[in-house]
Amino acid sequence: MMTVSTASDTATVQSPPPADSRERVSQWMKQIQDEICAGLEKLDGAKTFVEDAWERPEGGGGRTRVIREGNVFEQGGVNFSEVWGQNLPPSILSQRPEAAGNGFYATGTSMVLHPRNPYVPTVHLNYRYFEAGPVWWFGGGADLTPYYPFAEDAAHFHKTLKEACDRHHSEYYPVFKRWCDEYFHLTHRNEARGIGGIFFDYQGGEGLLYRGQETESEAATYSDRMGAPESRDWEGLFSFIQDCGKSFLPSYGPIVERRNSIEYGDRERNFQLYRRGRYVEFNLVYDRGTIFGLQTKGRTESILMSLPPLVRWEYGYQPLAGTPEAELYETFLKPQDWSNWTDPQSQV
Repeated sequence: MMTVSTASDTATVQSPPPADSRERVSQWMKQIQDEICAGLEKLDGAKTFVEDAWERPEGGGGRTRVIREGNVFEQGGVNFSEVWGQNLPPSILSQRPEAAGNGFYATGTSMVLHPRNPYVPTVHLNYRYFEAGPVWWFGGGADLTPYYPFAEDAAHFHKTLKEACDRHHSEYYPVFKRWCDEYFHLTHRNEARGIGGIFFDYQGGEGLLYRGQETESEAATYSDRMGAPESRDWEGLFSFIQDCGKSFLPSYGPIVERRNSIEYGDRERNFQLYRRGRYVEFNLVYDRGTIFGLQTKGRTESILMSLPPLVRWEYGYQPLAGTPEAELYETFLKPQDWSNWTDPQSQV
């Protein structure tokens, strides 16, 4: 009988974090927010981020930064938050019941960018850290949501993330890529939100890499076959998170530079707005960060900054056969091995 580690697996004892863990992670989360915002402003070339600092009455606060009506970005936000309190939200207790009875601390940087040009993909990033008594973990990832299929863009994005993962463990990317495909899936429509990237949660140094609930998923079975990796501690996981965060601009910037000058018309724009509806559906129904933020009474404007400024729904939409829109659905959104993709032209 196959056994799969879940978020509540306590087969191994978790080592404690360093005494200054919160201060170090908080400082880095703000630093990576600064670095990403500076890089995105350079990419956009027209607008800068406007910051809105906020405080949470129950404890903590954050910095919400929003860019709007730019040369590249129709709207986007890069958030830093740091919150604490005594009452753990249900979404955490359901995954880590051993944290019950403790106060909590959580910090993270999250980002969603909605470009204006339909040929430039929407992109999402989130890296976070959580403590509750003796329990701690890192989580996060990044994923790409294109509206038009460019295999070289998907390959570049995945290869850059894989390089960051491989510097720390050869099995990080294979597990976290599969977990991303699983997580960013709209079950009610049976389709992927985009072409994925990496996603992981509850990484506290103990147990198997996959810590999700889908025990028969590809990510779960792959992780189970691999077994629990050795010698993972707080310092190593913190270093891994930092490399992942620093890989964002190299993974996304070249795609923006390649696609933002492509001309488009009403057809492409309307399809982009229609596909943005999938983004709204996912974030409001499934997204773990959105649910956690609302359950902990976070700042609603900051939590929902991930939603696009304009969106449309169309009843019974079906793309025309043979079009790029049909290709997106039929082949491009299917999980595949982007990190090993090669340009067919290079083989000629």
